[in-house]
Amino acid sequence: MKLRGVSAKEVLREIEERLISDMSYHSGRILGSMCTIPHPLARKIFSKYLEKNLGDPGLFPATLQLEKEVISMMGELLGSPNASGIITSGGTEANISAMRIARNISRKKGKKSKTIIVPESAHASFDKAADLLDVKLVKARLDEEYRVDVDDVQEKVTDDTFALVGIAGTTALGTVDPIDALSDIAEDKGIYLHVDAAFGGFVLPFLDKAGFKVPSFDFRNEGVCSITVDPHKMGMAPIPAGGLLLRDEKLFIDNSFEIPYLAGGKNSHPIILGTRSGAAVIATWALLNHLGIEGYIRIVKRCMKNTEILEKGIQRVDGLGLPVKPTMNIIGISSNAVDICKLDLELRRRGWALGKFPEFLRIVVMPHVKRRHIMEFLSELEDAVQTLLAKRTVTSAF
Repeated sequence: MKLRGVSAKEVLREIEERLISDMSYHSGRILGSMCTIPHPLARKIFSKYLEKNLGDPGLFPATLQLEKEVISMMGELLGSPNASGIITSGGTEANISAMRIARNISRKKGKKSKTIIVPESAHASFDKAADLLDVKLVKARLDEEYRVDVDDVQEKVTDDTFALVGIAGTTALGTVDPIDALSDIAEDKGIYLHVDAAFGGFVLPFLDKAGFKVPSFDFRNEGVCSITVDPHKMGMAPIPAGGLLLRDEKLFIDNSFEIPYLAGGKNSHPIILGTRSGAAVIATWALLNHLGIEGYIRIVKRCMKNTEILEKGIQRVDGLGLPVKPTMNIIGISSNAVDICKLDLELRRRGWALGKFPEFLRIVVMPHVKRRHIMEFLSELEDAVQTLLAKRTVTSAF
């Protein structure tokens, strides 16, 4: 830190120089991210209300009211307009908070259960939750469609199980677990069921309204106790804007921490963080009202159209295929001809950033990904495969 400050102009110039190696969503070459360029209206609003801190909600009662309206709108999308909820820093905090609530419910029933059952496809936030809560994570296998195997879940449930988790839009391939079947297990066994729809929560409801075939995944399944949904993904809100919705408001009330010293007066916090961005809440409220259901349907349909173009293009490249047909705007690339890790490195060398898993590469067709980007990518993808095949041929010759 400098003893004497420098001009704002000089600071801005240095920042531009220092950040030149960062990638930009505007380039269309970030293909592996579940985040995107925030909507222009959201950016404008976010910057205007940066001082709002819902960690001290008594100071910002109007912002708190907007948050309640955001939760109501999201709850309506997810099958329960009366759902309670809170805007979080992201899906990780929401998932950890949900697991803490589930554990506490079990303890209040006099049980000492210490096991959460999640799919093998579950987000790393559940590993973090198990570590922080000092509980055991049991991972259920996936079926051929990369969804959790319900029979395996059923077999793994014991008296020590206090929570089940299903995913609506997996990180890897965007698949949707059979939540209806998990709901039946949860109701039958009296176990808490949480749905991680961090990505799918702002995709599946609009696909459903657009006439696509969408699996049942939300509060319309009676066993679902809570849902994670992130406005800062397909909702196009600024980071940080995650969300946790609960069927029963009492679960929040019973699992909150009283904070007595706040300037706005004593209040309670039901999640991990204290300080929370009110600007993100206001921006999300603005987007939900500005875009409306029809606006989000248009965005999601455009992403699905580009996903379809990408799907057909991948299948035209010799040696490449799809691990599974896309459920939403997430698509995988598998290969029986080239090493996936080497293909990822070759594409990164050419400036493309995909998600990499052991068996496949992953592309998320977000709103910033345009058709021209997809066509350029498909051309380079085919060339990258040919390059790797040629290298393999040369190596084999020796």
